Amino acid sequence: MLEWDNIYYEKSPALLSTYKSVVRLGLIQWQMRLYQNIEELFNHCEFFIDAVSGYKSDFALFPEFFNAPLMAKYNHLSEAEAIRKLAGYTNEIRDRFVNLAVSYNVNIITGSMPFLSQDNQLYNIGFLCRRNGTYESYTKIHVTPDERKFWGLQGGNSVKVLETDCGPIGVLICYDVEFPELPRLLAEQGMHILFVPFLTDTQNGYSRVRYCARARAIENECYVAIAGSVGNLPKVENMDIQYAQSVVFAPCDFSFPANGIKAEATPNTEMILVADVDIDLLRELHTYGSVRNIKDRRLDVYELILKNN
Repeated sequence: MLEWDNIYYEKSPALLSTYKSVVRLGLIQWQMRLYQNIEELFNHCEFFIDAVSGYKSDFALFPEFFNAPLMAKYNHLSEAEAIRKLAGYTNEIRDRFVNLAVSYNVNIITGSMPFLSQDNQLYNIGFLCRRNGTYESYTKIHVTPDERKFWGLQGGNSVKVLETDCGPIGVLICYDVEFPELPRLLAEQGMHILFVPFLTDTQNGYSRVRYCARARAIENECYVAIAGSVGNLPKVENMDIQYAQSVVFAPCDFSFPANGIKAEATPNTEMILVADVDIDLLRELHTYGSVRNIKDRRLDVYELILKNN
């Protein structure tokens, strides 16, 4: 277990009995642009948090590496050195998000950012910043060949459900959603909503994330919310272009949209997407659905095992 994988939140039976049935999600489709400093970055962050909070959202979801513009001042360095400089902002960013979560009464999923461990290993992590002032981290498990080659990123080893005042959720970062074992492990731990912050440069890369996320909603009988960045980012090596269309996916059955799409943003446009998801409908699906992917698994034939979590 990595040193930041401490849980700052205690499960409470009283809280479990007060979960909301209808949960409102606020997805932030982030436009990449250059910022002079972290203050400028967070002026923009706070604008979006204020907006989704104004619509009474329970969650605000940011994309993967939304803070990459801060690497521009280090563009004279190699990619590996520049992203390690970016990692120097991570703790401050986390603390700022914790304060905003409390101030605006919204649970914030911070997308992701680089984190340099005490043994000098670089990871891609993010934080669930709860509106009660607590926080908890999650780590990208599968790093892409590009991330490993240019940045030297390492994969994490913890797969866990995160408790919130809206029930248990999961967070997987981008490439992780393309591995069906991870969402299934989270579903077995009680996850109702899976959040996927992502960063893709091309439409084919985006399509991999989109269609895998859509499948995860069906096979795990859960909601899946994906949020990414759009636009161009000059003066930052290895971060030139972005393509995204943020979406909330649902299972495909009579109580849900026939195509499994609850709501979707306009492609490649900075905006927020607000959508309500009904958790009670998932409970009905588990028992009365036309098909029951969770219950109908042939556990006498196969099994999925989580190691060293």
